[in-house]
Amino acid sequence: MTRSPRLPGTITRISLTTVIACAISLTSAQGADLSARDVSTLLFRAAPGSHPSLANRDLARLDLAGLDFKKADLRKTNLFGTDLTGADLSGADLKGASLDRVTLISAKLDGAMLDDASMMRPSTTSTLSPMANEAPSLKGASLKRVKFFGDFTGADFSGADLTDSVCAPNNRTGFIEHIWRTTFSGANLSGTNLTRADMGRAQLSFAVMKGAIMQATMLREADLSGADLSGADLSGADLTGADLTDADVTGANLTGAHLRNAKGLETLKGLSLTKNFDKIVR
Repeated sequence: MTRSPRLPGTITRISLTTVIACAISLTSAQGADLSARDVSTLLFRAAPGSHPSLANRDLARLDLAGLDFKKADLRKTNLFGTDLTGADLSGADLKGASLDRVTLISAKLDGAMLDDASMMRPSTTSTLSPMANEAPSLKGASLKRVKFFGDFTGADFSGADLTDSVCAPNNRTGFIEHIWRTTFSGANLSGTNLTRADMGRAQLSFAVMKGAIMQATMLREADLSGADLSGADLSGADLTGADLTDADVTGANLTGAHLRNAKGLETLKGLSLTKNFDKIVR
């Protein structure tokens, strides 16, 4: 029996296997620059105060849980989907880094520099119901112009700088997450700088915002029910349609604040002790 001649360009079983292997190899090559072991070794060997450099690296989807980053340089580093459970990133430089889909359960980012970073839909709890002891800590962190979206229930942002940050990406950037809200319920935002931050529709119920600077902050349709706004500077803030039921505004500065269609004004606590309530915009 005569075999049919092989046509030019016909892929044999061997060549097809080779093609698949090459494709897998190429896919792996396009993954993280370093392995979790590489990162762990680098950090372990780094001398205290040396600020080990991991800038511009692709560390996506690595398991880096529990590591002490020793104030590492992580500028513009890709940390998409990376597990940072229990990691210590205090004082780390994360300017422009991507922390989208990152796991931040019990992570510590106190004093970290995260200006211009993206933190979209991080995992901050191991259960369906947020637990206070699992919330990340970002005390005193610099979060200027950061894009937030996700659940930060119980997180500690005390003393952090969120100037010009966007916590409601659907309002300006057209993200499809318009159905949900960025959640800061029960979070500690005392003493934070939220100047010009966009927190439209954010869930801030029972958040502690004592002494927060909220000048010209966008809070349209935000849920601030039960929030502690005592001593906060809300001058020029836009609270149109916001829910202020049972919120505490003792000593707050409301000069020029927009409260059109705001809910729960009759239930506000400390209203008689606010500054310039007569100068609000209704």
